[in-house]
Amino acid sequence: MPEITILKRPREEAVITQRMFFKKTARGKVIKVLRERYLRDDISCGVDGCRACNVAAQTVLPRSGDTTHKLFPTGHYILPDTNVFLAQMDLIESNHFTVPIIILQTVMEEVRHRSLPLYSRLKALTTTEEQKVWVFYNEFRSETAIVREEDETPNDRNDRGIRKAAEWYNAHLTLAHPPIRGQPNSALPKVVLITDDFANRQKADKERIPCISVRSYVEGMKNSDQLLDLLSATGSDEVEPTRAVAGRTALYADYLPTSALLAGVKAGQLHQGHFNANQYNYLEGTVPVPGFTKPVLLVGRENMNRAIQGDVVVVEVFDEREWKAPTDEVIDQEATLKNDDAEDSEEEGDDLMVHERESKALRAEHTKKAPTEKQPTGRVVGIIKRNWRAYVCHIDSTSLTSSNSTSLGLQTVFATPVSRLLPRIRLRTRQAPSLVGNKILVTIDRWEITSRYPEGHFVRALGKAESKEAEQESLLLEFEVPYRPFGKAILDCLPPEGEQWVVPPKSAASPEWRDRTDLRDLIVCSIDPPGCQDIDDALHARRLTNGNIEAGVHIADVSHFVHPDTAMDNEAAARGSTVYLVDKRIDMLPALLGTNLCSLRPHVERLAFSVIWEMTEDAEIIDVRFTKSVIASKAAFEYGEAQLRKDDPKLNDKLTQSIRLLNSLAQKLKAKRMAAGALNLASPEVKIHLDSSESSDPVDVEQKALHETNSLVEEFMLLANTSVARKTQESFPQTAVLRRHLPPPHTNFEKLQDILQKRKGLKLDVSSSSALADSLDKCLDPKEPAFNTLVRIMATRCMLSAEYFSSGSVSRDTFGHYGLASPIYTHFTSPIRRYADILAHRQLAAAIGYTPLHPSLHSKMHVERVMEVVNRRHRMAQMAGRASVEFYVGLALKGRNEREKEVTEEAFVIRTFRNGLGVFVSKLGLEGLVMFKRDTQFDAENYTISVPSSDIGRPDVTISVFDKVTVRIEVEKDKNTQRGRVKMTLVSPVDSRAL
Repeated sequence: MPEITILKRPREEAVITQRMFFKKTARGKVIKVLRERYLRDDISCGVDGCRACNVAAQTVLPRSGDTTHKLFPTGHYILPDTNVFLAQMDLIESNHFTVPIIILQTVMEEVRHRSLPLYSRLKALTTTEEQKVWVFYNEFRSETAIVREEDETPNDRNDRGIRKAAEWYNAHLTLAHPPIRGQPNSALPKVVLITDDFANRQKADKERIPCISVRSYVEGMKNSDQLLDLLSATGSDEVEPTRAVAGRTALYADYLPTSALLAGVKAGQLHQGHFNANQYNYLEGTVPVPGFTKPVLLVGRENMNRAIQGDVVVVEVFDEREWKAPTDEVIDQEATLKNDDAEDSEEEGDDLMVHERESKALRAEHTKKAPTEKQPTGRVVGIIKRNWRAYVCHIDSTSLTSSNSTSLGLQTVFATPVSRLLPRIRLRTRQAPSLVGNKILVTIDRWEITSRYPEGHFVRALGKAESKEAEQESLLLEFEVPYRPFGKAILDCLPPEGEQWVVPPKSAASPEWRDRTDLRDLIVCSIDPPGCQDIDDALHARRLTNGNIEAGVHIADVSHFVHPDTAMDNEAAARGSTVYLVDKRIDMLPALLGTNLCSLRPHVERLAFSVIWEMTEDAEIIDVRFTKSVIASKAAFEYGEAQLRKDDPKLNDKLTQSIRLLNSLAQKLKAKRMAAGALNLASPEVKIHLDSSESSDPVDVEQKALHETNSLVEEFMLLANTSVARKTQESFPQTAVLRRHLPPPHTNFEKLQDILQKRKGLKLDVSSSSALADSLDKCLDPKEPAFNTLVRIMATRCMLSAEYFSSGSVSRDTFGHYGLASPIYTHFTSPIRRYADILAHRQLAAAIGYTPLHPSLHSKMHVERVMEVVNRRHRMAQMAGRASVEFYVGLALKGRNEREKEVTEEAFVIRTFRNGLGVFVSKLGLEGLVMFKRDTQFDAENYTISVPSSDIGRPDVTISVFDKVTVRIEVEKDKNTQRGRVKMTLVSPVDSRAL
């Protein structure tokens, strides 16, 4: 029997091995937490060939470190402090930054406490193969563990721990490189502390620890020209401010302290919300807040006070006498500020000139407005959470100084974001001339009260503007779509058989067949859009012997392959949704699942989750059951193919009968929904015709054709989602994953109601969804069939967005889906492309007793957190898809411009401005602006604008909202996006080129 030795720790060591801290509970109570930590002396330093560490320990760091730096020719490793990772992550992640890095446990924990997104990036950095990174657990190594001293702040304690670890490493390296008898002593590599904290550097110098600032370190690197541009100005005490910032008077008010902001919001004196910029007027923004039915209007640069699209801000609302109405003029940032100098070397008077131009642009707009149009008006007094991230931009070539246009010296330039909702960013770079004409990624670092523009730093170049590769990547980055390839840990979660995986033969011993219903003999088929590869759903219908009808929806059983709390599940949760672009799909799940093992292909056995109803001929539901199943689809139709089969009188086989039966039931289900008040809304959808699947060059655009079979599939998916929602909410009333669509505030419709009343004499009743549906049906123009669709599109824009939520997080009376007129709803039918559906599958499986529910789905807080991510990803996926369509429509029109002398299309006027018109080309699903440079007569109250006639001596031409006009469509390079932009001018009733 082996001898066991028990070592007791001396009492005096307890102070070192115990960690005490205070924690605030969810109810606000502060508790003291005492944790025991077990100190060790066998934690490896990570240096290859270290004789002082365990021989079997894993090593990452090269024996001599990096020898290419000017200041450390004998070799070195870097040990950054916490603020370096918080402020300079773009630098650390760069492929050009290849220095061996030691990351301390203290730093990892502090980054996690300060910023979870940066912590995720830091964790990813520790697993990358491109860089040599070692995580050293200094809090558990006996020689480097420290305790907080009396009157020492947590920050000072951490700084001391980082210095202690750096000191230990340098002493330890002498043991790792012992002298060899008979050979001269070689110079040892150093561990260099990297910090921008001046006080920390002073203390390190006193303790003889090698230390340096980030900028000084980068300046000594061999590829410093490329890396210096990646430096963030935040946190650096060595960055010289641009002349635009130094020695200038404040343009903005300082923000209130966070404590004052929170107290003001709690007392109702201040209001919190998300800042939304105005796409037509860069000098206006709004903040929707719970305290008012209309959003708070922010007028002018000073009142927006450095807020950027998406920031969570706190606003102070002015006295009601100072409330204003939004402007009726397009005010373009490019035109107003085109002569601004990025370095801003002009005198103080330049600021006054810009201020006067901006004030003049706004002054006329906020006078003589009807009192009903005015809304709460205020100013931003603080920021709760910044939405800063990396933005896709291009260098404004006019901001390069003429003397430096071919120089690689440091110069200050403007980076213009692709999004018109963002301000220009002041950027200091040595690469400006080579970056002109490229799409680049820029991160905002700070926005001083003395600067008109935020300051940022260059991250990386994406490629030439207008090249498909750069445009596609910039689109994904702009909408924050995760598009990295699936990593090894994720792919390891897939079935080891790969594409050879099949449903095993039916057997009681087979786990796949456990508690599954064998539905392989059912006449099941799928009906999808053209080219669909990820087939989520299939359907069947058949008559029963009792005269009723059995109808079923069968959904891919994705949850059989994607298990909770695995690498693949975590990645799917982070992606949230598959993103569909015109010529590409960014999958939520690896292709092996999405387009193969989970896709309900025809003539292949597949695992499914089935919802099966027994119905009467009138589509009254008698019974519903849920079951895991195995199906074998008999056919995969496109919408058009299924329609032809249904309509062909010569066909009467079982599959055709099933489609006809499904269609008959779908019509009755839809009629019941509409009678209950469901809305038949519209959105502009177009189909892009590509030259070929290989070239992806667009050749034409047309409106999507809708068939009866589109509605067939939609009705049964809605029914399945509603049935599953009821079941999961009954079983898990606190954490059921549901989807709701809140009723829009009546004020959202005021403008549309007024336009319809004044221009067409029509009334829009928004008292309920049923009343709105009825009045939309009556919005008809006998002379213009497309008018009703236009009104529905405009009504859709007045709606709130639908959202996922956890059933225990909101009151029961807010569960309803306004648009569908359903009291409860969820998403269950698309688990291949939506993560929320996977969660609904897991909850339904637990509700029917198939498998226990994972503990995470019993946690309301966890579900709320996941829903927040999924909602955001869902919105971003929609916007990315629309932007992709817009880009390809532009390419197709550019091709038409080259083939045809002039491209003209009919359009509806949907908005009037003092200096232009907003028009909608329904055939192309395209919205655009027609701008007038000459003076016009604008009647805001009646939504009309009068412009001079093209013919001399003829009276002015009056154009109103809902008028039909003809527009000339051209494609020119957009100054913001650096890609082809659709430009529209009027052809009739007046040629606007003369205006």
